[in-house]
Amino acid sequence: MSFSSQVKNELLKNEYENRCCKRSLLYGMALFSKNFSFKRITFQSENEGTTELFRRLLKELCNIDAKIEVSPSGKSFSVDINSKKNASKLMTFFGHNGGEKNLVVNFSNFGCETCANAFIAGAFLSCGTVSSPEKDYHLEFNISYLNLAKSFITLFNEFELTPKLITRKGYNVVYLKDSEAIEDFLYLMGAVKSMFEMMNIKIVKEIRNTANRKANCETANIEKTVQASMPQIEAILKIKKKKGLNYLSKPLREMAQARLDNPDLSLSELAASFDPPLSKSGANHRLKRLEEIAADL
Repeated sequence: MSFSSQVKNELLKNEYENRCCKRSLLYGMALFSKNFSFKRITFQSENEGTTELFRRLLKELCNIDAKIEVSPSGKSFSVDINSKKNASKLMTFFGHNGGEKNLVVNFSNFGCETCANAFIAGAFLSCGTVSSPEKDYHLEFNISYLNLAKSFITLFNEFELTPKLITRKGYNVVYLKDSEAIEDFLYLMGAVKSMFEMMNIKIVKEIRNTANRKANCETANIEKTVQASMPQIEAILKIKKKKGLNYLSKPLREMAQARLDNPDLSLSELAASFDPPLSKSGANHRLKRLEEIAADL
């Protein structure tokens, strides 16, 4: 099951005690449906439960009987109100009079402070999708009418959310890409479990990314150290081949052997490995002396 389907299934379980909130939920589902006019209203979804909720609210709130139709493929479900009488009845129920030049959100439908939350839940059930947080942070609504999309953004702004608007394949796409904004939105429309799941996934991703960055940094440091030690090791091997390490004084011989045994240690770590520990400058001086001896040979 996709994360988007999971969110919608969670929204279907929400209970609304106030009739005005149920009205707002239905309004969000209808307003952003495939067709919304005085001639025809068509709600379509790949989720049968969502379509059943739309049918049930129609009957409960407007006393409109409707049937659920299944596509030939069995993957799409719809409720089609093609009766002009019933379509006009529903439009009037939501305060639309047919005289509007542009279709926009009729905010007078919100009767209490939680109606807007129910409305955006309905809108998401109708035309919203959200990506899996495992892959990406992206929530969007595909809306047919530009002014309706702009009106919807106004509602987002009331919740201090600032979505973007683009046009894609003839649709106006209102979207959020900030993870915290998406979490806030999931909470607002009542998908609390999904919000917490997203937060947990994000935390795990951040821990994993931090660990990867640390590992990459450590690997880079080791490679840098090994690269720096290569001229030293080449010099020591040259001395060993031509003269033998016994040719060196005891301090230089100990340093030569320590470097051969530990090519991946940094200069500070190499100095600290001696007993008693050497200073960093002391270790560096001995290594430089070994390179000078090899050059003379």
